Amino acid sequence: MQEFWFYTKLGFNHVMDFAAYDHILFLAALAVPFTFKSWKKVLILCTLFTVAHCLSLAFSAYDIVRVDVGLIEFLIPVTIFLTGIFNLFYTGRNADRMKIHWHALFTTFFGLIHGFGFSNYFNMMMAELEDKLVPLMGFAMGIEISQFLVILSILLLGWVFRSRLQVNRQIYIAICSVIVLLITIPMLLETLPT
Repeated sequence: MQEFWFYTKLGFNHVMDFAAYDHILFLAALAVPFTFKSWKKVLILCTLFTVAHCLSLAFSAYDIVRVDVGLIEFLIPVTIFLTGIFNLFYTGRNADRMKIHWHALFTTFFGLIHGFGFSNYFNMMMAELEDKLVPLMGFAMGIEISQFLVILSILLLGWVFRSRLQVNRQIYIAICSVIVLLITIPMLLETLPT
């Protein structure tokens, strides 16, 4: 059980590491178009991202799939950038009333990419372990808990800006999305494959 909690903490810290803010930035971009009214949709998207993230870790841990680390390091900011662009299409629509089929598909795919980005470090930690299932489950739990807290914070921030400060919903989504895009551009340039 101690091993499970160790990896739960590792998963939690993986998301909450402000030095490697790409995960938080992706979650912020993912949640910006939504409100508390659509918390179930956001929870579904968050869970799909976690499952895909852990699935790619499992593929890597069990040596089923190997990926080029340099390519993945570039694709992670691409996923954030695309999510920001996707949000700009929400500015004219009410995300709370929309179906999330496409959103769910892209979020799952992006979760696979983000999981491969962490797989090298995770595999080094698990190299000596025979049972990899417990660490994977603990890691998934830590990711889900931290993602829930990040998403909750983003929804709360959105509520403050929209309800209390009376910022127009479309303007709020557009400004947040543009900020995400501007933060992501340097990340794209730094990781651009040569």
